[in-house]
Amino acid sequence: MITKRIIPCLDVKDGRVVKGVNFQGLSDVSSPVSLAEYYSAAGADELVFYDITASSDGRKLFTDILCKTAESVFIPLTVGGGINTVDDFDRVLKCGADKVSVNSGAIRDPDLIRQAAKRYGNQCVVLSVDVKRVDGEFRVFAKGGREDTGMEAISWIRRCVEMGAGEVVVNSIDTDGVRGGFDLPMLEEVCNAVSVPVIASGGAGGIQDFITLFQTLPKVDAGLAASIFHFGQVKISDLKEKMAVAGIPTRL
Repeated sequence: MITKRIIPCLDVKDGRVVKGVNFQGLSDVSSPVSLAEYYSAAGADELVFYDITASSDGRKLFTDILCKTAESVFIPLTVGGGINTVDDFDRVLKCGADKVSVNSGAIRDPDLIRQAAKRYGNQCVVLSVDVKRVDGEFRVFAKGGREDTGMEAISWIRRCVEMGAGEVVVNSIDTDGVRGGFDLPMLEEVCNAVSVPVIASGGAGGIQDFITLFQTLPKVDAGLAASIFHFGQVKISDLKEKMAVAGIPTRL
């Protein structure tokens, strides 16, 4: 049985890891390099590095801090932020990323996913989607959750997977940073729509939220979180031990 992955997320702004609530009110946490080293040693299965203002600022991702972060970890690293062209994929991969996450760049040019998958393989292309409920519909948001694209999220995710995205990170803006649990109804719809790995993001408040996630939605492949790991509310080793006791396959 495939083990469920636990993935800390480094939201990076101006070279520092930050965290907010509902994608707003960002506060400084730590250096991405030191946090990456910590998580690599603490049992994280993978790590996600997002340059969260690259797209909204209209600039390329900061590669110097990324290179230093990549050098410090020995687990798979997914990197996103300001990915708008296949050349951006190439640049980030050469900095040490294992997978590249695309969000706003795919919204502007959906063919970017097909081009990147053709060149680097589906397993390298991660679709990251920021989703919020609007008038009862799951809607895709861009620019760090600040801009409603008007697109329905489930059909968008399905389309991107058909074009070559090998993995989907579903970021629920409604539950982000609130620590009230993952957005299970949204995640269930995504899991039913695609056959590639689905990563749940947004809302984890404690160990039980991960156990509930994997027991309720066994199709979900991984749980991603930031603040509960960054601020020490949950240790990855403790989380994995409780998951194993609950019968959830995990890498201890």
